[in-house]
Amino acid sequence: MANKEEKHKENIPGPWFCTDPDDSEGEGCIACGLCYGSAPEFFQEDDDGNAFIFRQPEGDDEIALCQEQLEDCPVSSIGSDG
Repeated sequence: MANKEEKHKENIPGPWFCTDPDDSEGEGCIACGLCYGSAPEFFQEDDDGNAFIFRQPEGDDEIALCQEQLEDCPVSSIGSDG
């Protein structure tokens, strides 16, 4: 489960987030590109390739797409606290 105490600094405010790559619990983004490759309308990459949320999903279809990324993330660095 993504650590909501160590969110990536570039996430926009809202329930969805990506963790910082230096997450002390070992669940930080590893820059695999899966989420921003599959859902670029919500996820972007920083200069090091680590993911962050730049637009929060709205509506059932958008939330379902972000939920799919959360479930597919190989290191559980995507979370939603909403």
